[in-house]
Amino acid sequence: MTILDLIYFVIWYIVVSAIVGIVLLVVARVIVNYADMNPFSRTAITIRRFSDPLVHPIRGILASYGVDQKFAPFVTILIAILIGWFLLQLVVAVIFTLRGTITSLQRGSLSSLIGFILYGVLAVYSLLIIMRVIFAWGLTYGSRFMRFLIRTTDPILVPFRRIIPPLGRFDISPIIVLLILQLFQNAIAGTLIR
Repeated sequence: MTILDLIYFVIWYIVVSAIVGIVLLVVARVIVNYADMNPFSRTAITIRRFSDPLVHPIRGILASYGVDQKFAPFVTILIAILIGWFLLQLVVAVIFTLRGTITSLQRGSLSSLIGFILYGVLAVYSLLIIMRVIFAWGLTYGSRFMRFLIRTTDPILVPFRRIIPPLGRFDISPIIVLLILQLFQNAIAGTLIR
């Protein structure tokens, strides 16, 4: 097992543990809310204290879209899983790029080195575009994370948005950009990385 495998395993363990912890906490909150438990008991207060920072923002987002707020715990669980998946995909892309870069340097292969770096940059950029599309449904554009995603992805999305008109309310330019980035990744993998 290399150091990169160990790093991935540790990060995977931390992310999965965090997801399981959030799921258990939110499920405990649902059980406490629907059971006839004293809302002022030590257990109920503790569960609410730890789960409120997770559930309340989702409740506000659902209310702004006119969705019943009772679904907030379940949406919180889904969002926790989605964010964990994004983090793991980002780690996989970075580790794949690092492993390929190290191997290319050891072999002295300049074309393979360039290929791995380009492949990794495109993989991370594709993931940022996907994150922007998904988080645009729930996060306000004033949040720091959304501003980062917008600043990072706008240089490629804005020109395509000018060329490709939206279909009704749906902007399909990110889908086209992702397909083009995937095409470039496949071309890089087939030519430079092999």
